[in-house]
Amino acid sequence: MEHHVSPHDPQLLRGVLPMLILSLLHHQESYGYDLVERLRSLGLSGLATGAVYPVLSRFERDGWLISYMQPSASGPARKYYALTEAGELARLNAAQKWQEVAAVAERGLSIVSRETKREEERSDS
Repeated sequence: MEHHVSPHDPQLLRGVLPMLILSLLHHQESYGYDLVERLRSLGLSGLATGAVYPVLSRFERDGWLISYMQPSASGPARKYYALTEAGELARLNAAQKWQEVAAVAERGLSIVSRETKREEERSDS
């Protein structure tokens, strides 16, 4: 079953998009539109093309990415992005923080789920 995250939830997208961009660039240097397509293939199907470029600009300004122009056979040269050492550290930090937040969310959701199940069992009795 395919799951899709609505890009119309700006808080969720703002929290996860930078981490995903860093992760994708860790695996492969890329240009902006390719990143958009890769993010869409992960489940952000309605992601606006323009959502990625401000993040790339900020990361480049912060020294997490370097960029270079690469000629393209199908049109103008493309601006490729690659992680720097600082970007790799940021990626690792973001992944660790995500795991911590996800663990808290899982604990909270399992408590709610257990309480809901108990309430349902009581009402069935």
